[in-house]
Amino acid sequence: MIDIGSFIKLQRTKQEMTLNELSEGIVSVSYLSKIENQKTQASPDIIQLLCNRLGIEIDNSQEELIKEKCNKWYSMLFEVNNKEEIITTYEEIQEMLDKNLSNSLLMFEIHKVRYCLILGNFNEALKKINELSEIANTFDSLQQFYWFKFKGNYYSLKDTDYNQALSMYKTAEEKINKIELSEDQVADLQYTISVTHSKLRNTLESIDYANQALEIFMKQYNFQRCAQCHIILGISYRRIKMHERAIKNYNLAKHLGELNKDKQIIQLTNLNLGYLHSALGETQEAIKFLEEVVNDENVHLEDRLIAITSIIKEFYNIDKIKETKDAIVEAQNILGLAKDDSYSKIYSYIIHTFEYATNGENNQFVSLVKDKFIPFLKKHSDHANLVYYSTMLARHFEEQYKYKDAVKYYKLANSTYDNLISL
Repeated sequence: MIDIGSFIKLQRTKQEMTLNELSEGIVSVSYLSKIENQKTQASPDIIQLLCNRLGIEIDNSQEELIKEKCNKWYSMLFEVNNKEEIITTYEEIQEMLDKNLSNSLLMFEIHKVRYCLILGNFNEALKKINELSEIANTFDSLQQFYWFKFKGNYYSLKDTDYNQALSMYKTAEEKINKIELSEDQVADLQYTISVTHSKLRNTLESIDYANQALEIFMKQYNFQRCAQCHIILGISYRRIKMHERAIKNYNLAKHLGELNKDKQIIQLTNLNLGYLHSALGETQEAIKFLEEVVNDENVHLEDRLIAITSIIKEFYNIDKIKETKDAIVEAQNILGLAKDDSYSKIYSYIIHTFEYATNGENNQFVSLVKDKFIPFLKKHSDHANLVYYSTMLARHFEEQYKYKDAVKYYKLANSTYDNLISL
């Protein structure tokens, strides 16, 4: 059973009620604080009065129904199903839990972090994290597993603080031996850790965790998750220049995507094949795969923006100015669809950088890259792009015979590259 003190504290916090407001006429503020922090056991009469003020019934007659609905909802969050159904089920459970003291309450509240992230409500996710932090010391091992996993999701998605995210995921991993957890949940965490290592350029660790997850997903014939693992493996092998292994994993991912008729997997594979051929200096082959992504309107807008800005770079690097300008126009159209989504800012910087560069608008180019884009990349620790655009700015200064400025940005590119390969 959930500890009654934790329950009262959680409900009071959710209702934005102060200790004084809840305790008035029932107990002293200090005594209520002791109840909430499990430093004393209150009498049933006091508990009843506090719950009455909170509008909560101490009744477990619906416990099995609540548990069943919660488990169904957790599965929806895990698979990220239809969002309307997720919201409807959430509202049904919330209404029941607002009126009943249930063993399911804490796990439901923890899963709200994941729920908010799926809906893109990052501020609400942080609010819930802060709220639950007050009672996190009461969580059992299973609750801690999800608590740390979902906090890792928050740091990864909202702040792109992958070191902090990895720390959360590793703490969640430590709980696995203490709890009963399905294999697919274990594999999902291993895959998530693999992706996070990949973001941090910890290539060998990424390969290790991807292979662990792949082994489980293969046993379950989960083609979609197998494909995701193959893509991560392909990215990792590309980074260590094992190109044949990279291509093999990408082709396996694409084949599984085609078997499953999963366009997202197919186009994500095309995107990464574009990167690989670009790294090999095979520009036309790279553009061929990237255009597959750009032209598919069913693909997520961010993936299309990644692809079209990569095409801009490819054309620019081989001095095809007309083609570069045409790609810039297309990129601006796609960016317009993204509107103010959180990921759109970096692509706006990229598009305008090449627009000014190809139009010979030197002052605008220098002002944007030096004063806005490079500081933005530094702030977000985007080492790969920082190397590219620092070098681009350095070459511009060199062409303008501004050698002192050129040296400054070549040095920035070199030091950033050293940081990148040491990650």
